[in-house]
Amino acid sequence: PERIKLIEAVLTSVDLSKHLASLKNITLINKVEEGIYLSADRNMLETVIRNLLGNAIKFTNENGIIEISSKSINEIIEVVVADDGVGIEEKNIDKLFQIEQSFSIHGTNSETGTGLGLMLCKEFIEKHGGKIWVESEVGKGTAIHFTIPNSSGHNPSAVM
Repeated sequence: PERIKLIEAVLTSVDLSKHLASLKNITLINKVEEGIYLSADRNMLETVIRNLLGNAIKFTNENGIIEISSKSINEIIEVVVADDGVGIEEKNIDKLFQIEQSFSIHGTNSETGTGLGLMLCKEFIEKHGGKIWVESEVGKGTAIHFTIPNSSGHNPSAVM
């Protein structure tokens, strides 16, 4: 783990996702707060963000919107990747993180996946002492939240 400025990890992941989003004319909105630092493995954190953005793109219709945001709650940072896509039936939400369920569906342009990405995200987030969960409504979209313990609060000049 290293001290990471969250906005930098998000910008890297958003830049890598822009091309996929442009193929469906999806708008990516970054509302991540400046000055939030995490103690995390940069590669794991960026992998989680990229995976969540990729899933959001996959399940968002043409001309849709995906928003990534953050907030600091005491010593915890919460990050949310929310889309206005097709949503997930409530009965399937629990299956997303269970390897024995192997749950995967096609995206809005028949994109495919293995169903393993969210399980990997869950493992990476839990290794950092955080949690990941899904809120969704069919036809209205999905928001995937994850938390990671904060590093030095909002003080950009704090030294590790």
